Amino acid sequence: MNEPLQINWGIIGCGDVTEVKSGPAFSQIENSRLVAVMRRNGDKAKDYAARHGVPFWSANADEVIRHPEVNAVYIATPPGSHLEYALKVCEAGKPAYVEKPMARNATECAAMVQAFDRAGLPLFVAYYRRALPRFLKAKELIEGGRIGVVSGVTYRFMGSSHRSLDPANLPWRWVAEEAGGGQFLDLGCHTLDILDFMLGPLLDVKGDAANVASPCAVEDSVAMQFRLHSGGLGTATWNFASDRHLDLIEIAGTDGEISLSTFGNEPVRLVCGKEEKTFDLPNPKHIQGPFIQTIVDQLNGGPLCPSTGVTAMRTQAVMDKVLDRYYGGRQNQFWLREETWPRNSPVG
Repeated sequence: MNEPLQINWGIIGCGDVTEVKSGPAFSQIENSRLVAVMRRNGDKAKDYAARHGVPFWSANADEVIRHPEVNAVYIATPPGSHLEYALKVCEAGKPAYVEKPMARNATECAAMVQAFDRAGLPLFVAYYRRALPRFLKAKELIEGGRIGVVSGVTYRFMGSSHRSLDPANLPWRWVAEEAGGGQFLDLGCHTLDILDFMLGPLLDVKGDAANVASPCAVEDSVAMQFRLHSGGLGTATWNFASDRHLDLIEIAGTDGEISLSTFGNEPVRLVCGKEEKTFDLPNPKHIQGPFIQTIVDQLNGGPLCPSTGVTAMRTQAVMDKVLDRYYGGRQNQFWLREETWPRNSPVG
């Protein structure tokens, strides 16, 4: 029996998301090790490497991508550089694991998918909720017929962080050129992807966006509707300019209902008639760990990882449809035409 391949990871962009969510997991799962990290600020890259026991660090992405020990690369930079780095990884002949959202728009996603397909290399995207027990249980309940035929889905999100923003010094998540849009791309993509995973690709997607209160140009209010493969209908809304917090997925069926959140850690709730049951399946400390294990397993000839460039591109295409009118198009240069955005904003 052949020895399993050791996957030696390099990280491009060892920022906040890699501190707990992903970085430590690379060296804690089977047949995996983190051997190189990069950040444009060399002092911060050096500090990260020292704290996490990583043998090589650099301020140059090419040095990590081309490192002779690195045989898979995790791209954890803002979306504005995902395409550039992914193509470099592909050219180096190595698999890539790209943070979500996959890119700034579906056009960039398609370029990535095509490049990796031509090279015969796998491309993975960090929709890691597809490997978390909470969502696997919900999917199992749906596919097992516990709520009958899915007849409808609603999702509601409310939250706020815009009050603390300085318009003259915006974080990248509020700069369309770096992020591809606003928090809808950064947070909404997780919900849209997990609905795709549990219920199948969303059909007949329609939606719109607005800027109601945020002191920056990107959207802070989004509403959409869609159709399910079951024939049922779905709606979803995101309000990033609210003083309340809400994060709730409700999946209704002919025989019951499942409810859970995208970002929470509470039990999955199942109601069938007068029966109510909960499934307490807390997230692991390093939340990307189970998903990264699926990548390593696939690279060793095991089962396929559940999130690829193809599945992630579907989610990106959905977001493009919803944001198209707000940005006046979602082609490659949309973020450079801010004066054309119909922001509908009292502060814009």
